[in-house]
Amino acid sequence: MGGDSGIKVTIPAALLALKEHPALDLILVGDEVAVRRALDKTDPNWDQKRLLIKHTTQVVAMDDLPSVALRSKRDSSMRVAVNLVHDGIAQACVSAGNTGALMAIARFILKMLPGVDRPAILFPIPSRDGVAHVLDLGANVECQAEHLLQFAVMGSILVTATTKIKRPKVGLLNVGSEQIKGTDSIKRAAELISQMPDINYIGYVEGDDIYKGGVDVVVCDGFVGNVALKASEGVAKMILHFAKEEFSRNWFTKLIALISKPVLTRVFMRSDPNQYNGGSLLGLQGVVLKSHGGANAVSFASAIDKAVKEVQMNVPEKIRASVAATLGEEKLA
Repeated sequence: MGGDSGIKVTIPAALLALKEHPALDLILVGDEVAVRRALDKTDPNWDQKRLLIKHTTQVVAMDDLPSVALRSKRDSSMRVAVNLVHDGIAQACVSAGNTGALMAIARFILKMLPGVDRPAILFPIPSRDGVAHVLDLGANVECQAEHLLQFAVMGSILVTATTKIKRPKVGLLNVGSEQIKGTDSIKRAAELISQMPDINYIGYVEGDDIYKGGVDVVVCDGFVGNVALKASEGVAKMILHFAKEEFSRNWFTKLIALISKPVLTRVFMRSDPNQYNGGSLLGLQGVVLKSHGGANAVSFASAIDKAVKEVQMNVPEKIRASVAATLGEEKLA
């Protein structure tokens, strides 16, 4: 029920995901009447064995405070969906709703993994040679060095589990690559991460390194990460706007646009955010993914696909085991 378009996006996305994953079943959580109406309109022959509906009476609004969502909306589609994961009825939750509320509800119901102090949002960003997985992207505005170390462990595990990269390169986002630069917490985090043999740490990286390639996991606090993500989205939209303006300026530029269309199409496909949609909420005792609120059906289906992969690879258990091995069992007591 969440996101900018609600069931207009999530229902077609669910049907797409079922076609992509023959072994997948989905529980659609929300207003049953509205959900059934949307399903019948989109596909009158929808599979009632693989698509179950869980009725709820409340919805978390995009401007609801996390405290309101926790205390006053216990029958919201978001909270019930997370409860289904907690109760073992579902193996993952995917939502396009209020990020703060989703994080608060998931943390309250699922709890944190032993040894992990705070959850982090990881989101993939396209780069020259593939994808840079950046965390945290907004869950934690301020972080201590120990939190950044935990993010490095979790990000490295997720990439190893869900991609073909065996030893992902981990970089710490900083204002420069020189060792003397950065805050005390950044310097301390670099010292801690560099001492971990299981982490393929490559040192400090700067903002432009996210797009240059050569780094698979970029670690930062939520304030910096969220600003970097929103700035990136803004630049991408600005460039697209400028390109449309220039190509439509006169008959000659329109002709150039027509000739260039195959190349431009491939460029946009490589950087299309739809195929990268879905931020993983790492550190929880369960799989939860946050879809972009403005996602379309293809993009939301991509987030469901990521949830399937994380379940198949048992990412939370891998993170738990890695945290225990990396930080020491004594710190998990």
